[in-house]
Amino acid sequence: MRTARRITAVLAVTAALLATAACGDSDSDDSSDDNTDSAAVCTADDIEVSGEFGEKPEVTLPDDCTPPTEVITKDLSAGSGPEAKAGDTVLTDYLLVTWSNQQVLDNSFDRGEPFPVTPLGQAPVIDGWNEGLVGIQEGARRLIIIPPAKGYGAGGNGVEPNETLVFVVDAVAVS
Repeated sequence: MRTARRITAVLAVTAALLATAACGDSDSDDSSDDNTDSAAVCTADDIEVSGEFGEKPEVTLPDDCTPPTEVITKDLSAGSGPEAKAGDTVLTDYLLVTWSNQQVLDNSFDRGEPFPVTPLGQAPVIDGWNEGLVGIQEGARRLIIIPPAKGYGAGGNGVEPNETLVFVVDAVAVS
């Protein structure tokens, strides 16, 4: 009988301790509840781009936020020509910066030869371009941030696998 009472007492104390722990203060040191160290997701406004349409831009990426997981676009300067729609040809000048190391990987400005994207929406380019160029006006400069799923993905194709891509694109002509 004594053993049964001891077991009951131990179980009661254990249950009380568990109940107290479950109702503990939310300011505990439990790292699983501490989200203050996780960085916010970057927006297009967090990225600095300098340079005018037709000039090779300079891009500065923030280091206090994480790359977005969806295609994000921001018109940096307005155009005055036609707006690109699915099926159009968009003649572009572009600069590509990789998110992980903030290095320029490619650009057409130095080559002096614009790159054609045709037919827009089904062009043989990464999905992020087909999506991110829709609506750009001829003469406009657009920032396009492309997550890996809409870029080169796990395969990399000349960039690090699962790399976020940052493009500054000038729409030289839309037809």
